[in-house]
Amino acid sequence: MKRSVKSGLLLAALLAAGTGGYWAGQHGLVLSTHSRFVSMKVPEQGKAAPTGSILYYRDPDGPFYSSSPKQNAKGRAFLPVFASEEISFDPLPVKAEAGNAAKTPGKIRFYRNPMGLPDTSPVPKKDSMGMDYIPVYEGDEDESGIVKISPGKVQRTGVRSVAAARQRIAQMLRAPGIVALDERLITVLSARVDTFVEKVASVTTGEAVTKNQPLVTLFSTEIAAAAAQFITELTTDARGANAQGISAGGARKRLENLGVPPEEIAEIERSRKVPANMVWRAPRNGIVIERNVVEGMKMAAGTTLFRIADATKLWVLADVPELGLASLRPGAEAMVRVRHRPDLTFSGKISLIYPQVNVETRTARIRIEIANPDLALLPNMFVNVEIAAGDNAERVAVPESAVIDSGTRKIVLIDRDEGRFEPREVKTGPRGNGFVAILDGVEEGDRVVTSANFLIDAESNLKAALQSLTMANEMNKPEKANMEKQP
Repeated sequence: MKRSVKSGLLLAALLAAGTGGYWAGQHGLVLSTHSRFVSMKVPEQGKAAPTGSILYYRDPDGPFYSSSPKQNAKGRAFLPVFASEEISFDPLPVKAEAGNAAKTPGKIRFYRNPMGLPDTSPVPKKDSMGMDYIPVYEGDEDESGIVKISPGKVQRTGVRSVAAARQRIAQMLRAPGIVALDERLITVLSARVDTFVEKVASVTTGEAVTKNQPLVTLFSTEIAAAAAQFITELTTDARGANAQGISAGGARKRLENLGVPPEEIAEIERSRKVPANMVWRAPRNGIVIERNVVEGMKMAAGTTLFRIADATKLWVLADVPELGLASLRPGAEAMVRVRHRPDLTFSGKISLIYPQVNVETRTARIRIEIANPDLALLPNMFVNVEIAAGDNAERVAVPESAVIDSGTRKIVLIDRDEGRFEPREVKTGPRGNGFVAILDGVEEGDRVVTSANFLIDAESNLKAALQSLTMANEMNKPEKANMEKQP
């Protein structure tokens, strides 16, 4: 009977040891004499030998146990474990540093759940398993919102962290665009009176013309009558004539009002003859983009004869998403790439952000002015636009991978060392070059987790940790009031 009782006690001890080893392994504890969490009492030199009965035998090379003496695969004998050497899960006492008195606990602030759940109490209580709530003293670091993961799991999951630093966020905004003519460099050639077309220069749509190049010869009875009156005033010694005989009357002004070119007026003044017709010339260098005249036809007053545009300076009209407007400023640099020639690039600057948003596409149009000296760009070409958006202000920034976005809130994990991570809600700003600006929630120098942060979320109850932060803030004032009432 005594033998069976002894065997039962031995089996219970083995099960307790195995359970303790399993619990320690699941919680990332190391059963060694150097562990902060688990202490194995091994006799040191000059101390008493272990006492009590032998509870079980352990393998010196691994976490294996036996109820009787035996050898492992390497031929080494299992070591006896006495009653005084039983494993203890109590923390080892912390020695006070030399010259410093041991820290004395202050006033109890509240009691927290012993299992790390987001549950606190202003008075002592027990959880559902009968475990006492742990007191939190004044001056103690409140770690109710800290996510704790064993160092082994941290190493296996490949957790990496970097320090938040101040830097400029360089944003690159990409948008489709279309090439357009500069509206300020388009000129229309027309007559202000009814005319007949007698001759048209050999110029067609798309050809280049130079300033003062003859384009069309016109005849108008109204212009001829005004020219005759101008000659009469020139040959008559009337009031308004100067010493050189040039008329100061209204005939010259009438010719100018009818749109007669200055060179034609000068020819009438020189020859003193009414011209049979007059030549209209190109008002600028450019490309003929419209020709509406044919020899022999009658042109009504105001009809467009030629439309000429200068294509050496063009516009690029790009449609930018509405969300990107906040980071755009007039004068920002832009790069234009032609779709059929990706190697060909043009640089320019934003000259205007149009003051309306397209209702259907939710985009806003911007205008970029670029130089086109070689006429490589043609109107109505499709191009790709890259805009250097944002300002030059330095902000605290972290890698984009450090931010966990749930849709309603943004969280980063602050690395507190030794497998401790603090979830912190942040407000984000501009993004660019793989970084995101943090407007609130992270200070310069804070180390944030950049990889495996979702695994940390999966390995721990991150949601509970976030809730505990809210609960701690809400209970802060009531807890202080209740603690003041306690004797």
